[in-house]
Amino acid sequence: MGKLFFTSDHHFGHDNIIKFCNRPFEDVREMNQVLIERWNEKIKKNDSVYHLGDFGYGYKENIASILDQLNGKIHLIVGNHEKPALQNPDKFVWIKDYFELKVKDADCKNGYQNIILFHYAMRVWRSDSRGSWHLYGHSHGNLPDLEDRLCFDIGVDCHDFYPLSYDEVKTIMKTKNWSSPSQKREI
Repeated sequence: MGKLFFTSDHHFGHDNIIKFCNRPFEDVREMNQVLIERWNEKIKKNDSVYHLGDFGYGYKENIASILDQLNGKIHLIVGNHEKPALQNPDKFVWIKDYFELKVKDADCKNGYQNIILFHYAMRVWRSDSRGSWHLYGHSHGNLPDLEDRLCFDIGVDCHDFYPLSYDEVKTIMKTKNWSSPSQKREI
């Protein structure tokens, strides 16, 4: 079994995203190449990847070609710019609007970590008061991080254009100043 990774908002093939997000690329060709290289640098063939939307722009065939170059088994959470990806459903393990992932983790109280995966940031989510995490994209780092909430923007613009592993996400979540409502009542 491979590792688990999360990412969002690659916008493969999207010329204007370079300008909109001040990405450090000369053109879309360079951007696509770097994004593919950084993806494959971390993700291996048998790894699972949860992509939280806005995979790419352009034509069905261009996105199919990019998908063929990427390692891992990709699960797609639908973003607001998904037409070419949706035209290639056979390239994904599945495509969903929203997903609640349970990851086995001996460090967790019940032996698993619940992770809410959605393209958009939410203020509250299922079991947020019990320590579930929420990963989102869409905002390209333009939303302030909430230090007291177990959530953050998983998009590539926030992580040097790399996907993050489960362990990397877990490390970030440990830096949060979160406590359960029951702990707050005891004070």
